[in-house]
Amino acid sequence: MASLPNIRRSRSRGSSSAAPAPDRERPDVQRLEAHGLTWLNIEEPTEAEISWLQENFEYHPLDLEDVLSRRRQRAKIDEYDDYVFLVLHFPRFDKTTGRLQAAELNVFIAPGLIITIPKEPMKAIRALWSRCEAREDARFDYMSKGSGFLLYEIVDQMFDYCFPILDKIGFKLDTIEDAIFEGHGDSVVRDISNVKQEIINYRKVIKPQRPTLRMLERAVQRYAPEDLEIYFDDIVDKNERIWDSLENYKEVAEALEATNESIITHRLNDMLALLTILSAVLLPLTLITGFYGMNIDNLPFAHNGVASLIFLLFLMVTLAVGVLFYVRKRKWL
Repeated sequence: MASLPNIRRSRSRGSSSAAPAPDRERPDVQRLEAHGLTWLNIEEPTEAEISWLQENFEYHPLDLEDVLSRRRQRAKIDEYDDYVFLVLHFPRFDKTTGRLQAAELNVFIAPGLIITIPKEPMKAIRALWSRCEAREDARFDYMSKGSGFLLYEIVDQMFDYCFPILDKIGFKLDTIEDAIFEGHGDSVVRDISNVKQEIINYRKVIKPQRPTLRMLERAVQRYAPEDLEIYFDDIVDKNERIWDSLENYKEVAEALEATNESIITHRLNDMLALLTILSAVLLPLTLITGFYGMNIDNLPFAHNGVASLIFLLFLMVTLAVGVLFYVRKRKWL
């Protein structure tokens, strides 16, 4: 194996001087070694990093092709004699599109070596890397039990970052429920649509890799000095808890949408009923005024202006009250 590059160290945010543009022809590989284990992290890989992997490791060309591909790969585990290749997905919120998207993590694991290749920055991996880089006790906790245990810690902490996203969806549903029953149903229609879209996207991330996670412990057991079944069972349990919550949120969102539509429909029916009653009251009044507007001579009090006015007002009020009384009696109002 060829010598590994040094760890890439980012500049402090407080520095005001301009940093030189990175040379993308050189592989950008982070390296960390402790307790006989080497951890390499390649964030947002390019052809330079893939060429470096091809030169230094005997990985299958199809695996390297999957790493470089811009299309999202399905969650899977490819086992070989001397290494295992993993593809996993985790949800992330894309601020540019305002939608929940899937972030892909590729992992090569072998005895004494683990290579994590996130297709985009992942906070959980960055946080774990920073702890291991800065503290000896963290390197001992995470890297002294083999590459299989370090993989468990990486995946476990990635799932820990999934729960805050899940909590935000639950908070949105609670807010929508309060808004509906406070009479703001018309304004939350778009909010209901957005939260349903987030649930759908989250489900699309979690569901395909459920069988993959169940096979994970068996695939990497040979790379850990102790039985990891109970640890990876905890990961499967977290995945199932997320899935159960998504199922519950899906039902809640559908129930809120149905409730909101029912309230809006009920309000619309009340408006239509009121308009219908007003039309029923005004129709005979309009009919009477229409007859008197035709200047027919033999209508009652047709030639007496004051008497005809009093007669028309009395007749119109009587008809209006009669219609309202009939509507009230039939309990239409």
